[in-house]
Amino acid sequence: MSLSSILLALALQVGPNPTGGAIQGDELVRDRPPRAEVQTEAEPAEQPDPVSAWLAGCLGTLEEDPARAHAMAQIRRSETTGADRVLANHCLGTASAALELWDDARTAFTAAREETPAGEPRARARFAALAGAAALGGGDAEGALGLLTLAESDAREAKAPLLEAIAASDRARALVTLGRGEEALAALENSTALAPDRAEGWLLKATLLRRLERLPEAQTAIERAATLAATNPEIALEAGVIAVLAGRDDAARKSWQSVIALAPDSRVAVTAKDYLAQIGDAGETAPASETAPEVPPS
Repeated sequence: MSLSSILLALALQVGPNPTGGAIQGDELVRDRPPRAEVQTEAEPAEQPDPVSAWLAGCLGTLEEDPARAHAMAQIRRSETTGADRVLANHCLGTASAALELWDDARTAFTAAREETPAGEPRARARFAALAGAAALGGGDAEGALGLLTLAESDAREAKAPLLEAIAASDRARALVTLGRGEEALAALENSTALAPDRAEGWLLKATLLRRLERLPEAQTAIERAATLAATNPEIALEAGVIAVLAGRDDAARKSWQSVIALAPDSRVAVTAKDYLAQIGDAGETAPASETAPEVPPS
């Protein structure tokens, strides 16, 4: 069984998402066919081989005890070679990220990519993207750029547009951190072209366009994001920011009130309440230049 097949099989299993909770915003298991295309009720589930069974067990342990999964993966990595070692690094990187040991995560995912055969570009893209995300988590935007560029190249070779789009989005994040806004926008243009139905790409694009003071284009992008994910509170929060900067305070209020209704106990709801307090009640609205909230970097 190839590494790509093992990762795909794990993604289709009922139970913990192999990368869930490891790196915020990670969507690397989404580039897969629907379950019905892989297995029907008349077809019994194929039993995993020992290698993929070990990885499933390590990732299952991660849900309950990431420190124990981290130790398990370290031991496994020291005792194995080949595909076994690659998947040990996969679990080690995921556990390290869950523990916010970003340098360890980056090292493990990079090793997994380097030890994956060249004939497995999808798996190599996945690991490079995870390594880049870990570099971003650790605050190394410059280091993340190289890894994410590598992930995009591997994903193109694998003809995996969603993986390429995700890597491009994260590369844009790194470029924004480095103050290279126009380059970041180009990366997001590519990301949304590759995955036009992925709401996160449009949200990132809207946020960057707003920061570049291109409000009409930001409005178009946030409307697209809202069409794709109408109940995402982060999209509603950004929609309100764009609206208030354009002088549409009533629209901003409605957007921020929807954030509170959608996710009342969330971080974004706290931010929405602060913004609402800044612009006041409808009868107290000041000009947009005075009421525009100070938006923290995302």
